[in-house]
Amino acid sequence: MMEKLNTAPMTKYIRVTGDLDAEFVEFDFAIHDPTLYVELVLPQQAFRQFCETNQVVAMTEQQQAINDAEEDKWRYGIENTLVGATRYTFDQDDQL
Repeated sequence: MMEKLNTAPMTKYIRVTGDLDAEFVEFDFAIHDPTLYVELVLPQQAFRQFCETNQVVAMTEQQQAINDAEEDKWRYGIENTLVGATRYTFDQDDQL
């Protein structure tokens, strides 16, 4: 006998990253976890249909801020990592 799987619908998120009035709409799309997203580009009509079909919700300001902070870590290396912390340690020979 087959067990019934939990098929609760997952929230689908979007964040428009380009001009919403442009010919092509640039946006981020995530399922369940707004920090794990893909970047997509669709023509206006296809974007509207995509949003309707997937019953998307807009990412909150807080979710967007978290994503921006994570992107900055990758782009600018502002997070203190083990490699970054040891890269600039001086040993006895480096001291003046």
